This record gives sequence, structure tokens and C-alpha cells, in this order.
Amino acid sequence: MIEKPLTPEDVEFVTTLHGEEQISFVVLMQPRGDQADVLLRAIDDVALGELREAVREGEEPEGRAAQEPAAVALEYSLQELRKAGSEAVGQVIEDHPLDKLKTVVEDSGADEVIVLTAPHYVEEFFHRDWASRARHKVGVPVLKLFAHSE
Repeated sequence: MIEKPLTPEDVEFVTTLHGEEQISFVVLMQPRGDQADVLLRAIDDVALGELREAVREGEEPEGRAAQEPAAVALEYSLQELRKAGSEAVGQVIEDHPLDKLKTVVEDSGADEVIVLTAPHYVEEFFHRDWASRARHKVGVPVLKLFAHSE
């Protein structure tokens, strides 16, 4: 599960996690929407010392307006994973991301889930971040990684 396009560092990291073993990915792109509260994101930005980002939180597209940028980001990420030699398919999640994640894990026989996200300190503190919530839902190990910034 990702929230933004994978950087080259992200691609290298996730494709080499298991050494030389061939890996395939089912990538779920979670666009910004009702699940992510603007205030919580702004607090996270302040905690990271990114005051300019905190001010811009209200300018980011959310909900339906975030669908097209999410689709573009997903396609880019899939292409980069394929260039690195992995099989990769994916989709943008519109509703109930954890339910969709559980279904994908079951349908694909996934061995593990990787949640690649920016730090969300407030949500993490209260165990309301995607990785913490997924651990109680999917039935396989959930690895939480922090995405690299561009």
C-alpha cells in the first residue's frame, strides 16, 4: 500500500528486501481522502519541522479530485517496479482500503504486506496508521517502511 509515487530509492529497497528472490507486487494506491485528516497531516508536518508543508495541506487535492493524480502515480510506480525486474499490478483504492487490502492478500496468496508511507506521528502514536490497522486485519506479516522524499 502506497500513498505517493515510488521514488527510485523506494523501488530499489522493496525489490531487494528478499535478496535475489523473484518478487511480484500488487500495489494499492491510497489517494488522499476522507481517511486522512488535514489537521493530523498538518500536525505531522509541524512535528517534522516542515512548516511550509503544514500551511499547504489545505491545497492538496482530496477525495474525487485526488483520483486522477493517484492513478498517474500508481502507473508510474508499476512501471518502475517492472523496470527493476519485478511483476507488478495494482489499483487505486476508492473505499474501505483495509477491506480491499485483506481481499487482495487472500486472493493473491500474499506472503506479506508492505505499507510504504510518510511518517504520520499522531496516527502512529494512537496506532491508527495504515500499518497498525492492517496488522489486525490481513493475517500476514505487515512491514511498515517510510517512503523516501523527492
